[in-house]
Amino acid sequence: MQSQVITNSQAASVETTMPFFAVRDMHAYYGESYIVQGVSLDVRKGEILALLGRNGAGKTSTLRAIARTDDPQMRQGEIWLDGAPIHEMKAFQAARAGIQLVPEDRRIIAGLTVEENLMLAKVAPGNGWELEQIYQSFPRLAERRTQEGVTLSGGEQQMLAIARALARDIKLLLLDEPYEGLAPVIVQEIERILHSIKGLGITTIIVEQNAVAALKLADRAVILDTGEVAFSGTAKEVLDNTELRHEYLAI
Repeated sequence: MQSQVITNSQAASVETTMPFFAVRDMHAYYGESYIVQGVSLDVRKGEILALLGRNGAGKTSTLRAIARTDDPQMRQGEIWLDGAPIHEMKAFQAARAGIQLVPEDRRIIAGLTVEENLMLAKVAPGNGWELEQIYQSFPRLAERRTQEGVTLSGGEQQMLAIARALARDIKLLLLDEPYEGLAPVIVQEIERILHSIKGLGITTIIVEQNAVAALKLADRAVILDTGEVAFSGTAKEVLDNTELRHEYLAI
């Protein structure tokens, strides 16, 4: 067998062409219900990807499959993060590898203060944001650090859920409907936080029913339709294409 020699320049070229995060031909099911049907997507390091579609398109299911939750069950496909395979991991292993999911229901732990919720997140191995950095970025949480987390307003709970993800070792942030049910002024505050996160180079996938808000924040977009990728391109392409938005996003 003839050996193949790869030069340093060739290796660097391969490395730069590899996406930081990639999903390849992912299929996932709730029981026998076929929900995620061959989804593939790439996210570059430090990029924000908007994952969009109508209700029932499979957006949340795709996020949950990426985070390796038990439901939906991924039966085929591959997930790669920073060159490492994620697809055979359990949810806790994926979290330790740097995938942090902020679910739609936020899952603030009752009976714990804001600071205790954050400190509990830091128990897992790996170094996330320190409390000082979190409180600088989330001054509302600093003001309420001794308040029980579940008694916060909806917007403040969303901030706490995002901050808790950042307190862990993070390479990929998954946000499921971060603006849902929030007043416009709070949405603007969450947007400010997400812009600052992007400025720090944290790679993010955001699922959001408020597609225009998500597109204005994102670099690129993937639109799902009945569990399949209907469009992949820049966020600007979606904003500029009235026909595409009307067909798949009803906006």
